[in-house]
Parts: sequence; C-alpha cells; structure tokens
Amino acid sequence: VQLQASGGGLVQAGGSLRLSCAASGSNFRSYALGWFRQAPGKKREFVGAVSLGGVSESIADSVKGRFSVSRDNAENTAYLQMNSLKPEDTAVYYCAATHNTWGLPGTAVTPPPSDVYVTWGQGTLVTVSS
Repeated sequence: VQLQASGGGLVQAGGSLRLSCAASGSNFRSYALGWFRQAPGKKREFVGAVSLGGVSESIADSVKGRFSVSRDNAENTAYLQMNSLKPEDTAVYYCAATHNTWGLPGTAVTPPPSDVYVTWGQGTLVTVSS
C-alpha cells in the first residue's frame, strides 16, 4: 500500500484542521493506520491510531479530547481531525500502515510502536500560530 497524507497548513491557535491519508495499492482494509508527528528538534511521537476495520481507536494523552481518528474503507482513506489546535501541535504529521491486528477481540488493546508500521506517507506540515 502507498500512503499520501494531505490537509496540513497554517492555522491560528484554537482552529481546526482535518488531515487525510489516502491509500492506493494493496487492500486498505488489511491495514491498521497510525498517525505520528515530529516537531523540529524533537523525536517522532505517536498521535493516534485506528485498527483494522475501525473497530478500535487510540489517541495520545497529549491530544486527547482535541484530536480524533477515523477511517473510511470505502474511500481507502484515514483521517485525523484536529480541533482546538495549539502552537505546540506544530509539526510534520505522518500517516503509516501496519498489518498489526491490535484492537480486535482477543488482541492487544493498544496500538503497536512506530517500528511495526511498514509503510509511511510523505508527511504534511501543520503550523499553528499563536
């Protein structure tokens, strides 16, 4: 599967953006999707993830209550809805795909670490001004 992230841009603090992650190629439904971000001079960090079929979702504590993740298997697209944006949310945001089956009945309840993701999109820059 190939991933293309889009939707980034410049927004004022308190504003909203919705990032999209469009997939092409192999069966989108067989992948769990994750969102990560990397701010200048900082390590990449987990933002959110949605499991196979959208059964389960996970959001990082740092953005909980403001961000949400979803997927539309019919459109081969995953989304990251970002509300109440803060300057500290400024980063390049990446979507990634893994065959990991977290979130399904009888499996892990939390998404895997970033090194389990096999395909990464090119990233989209989000800049939040104060």
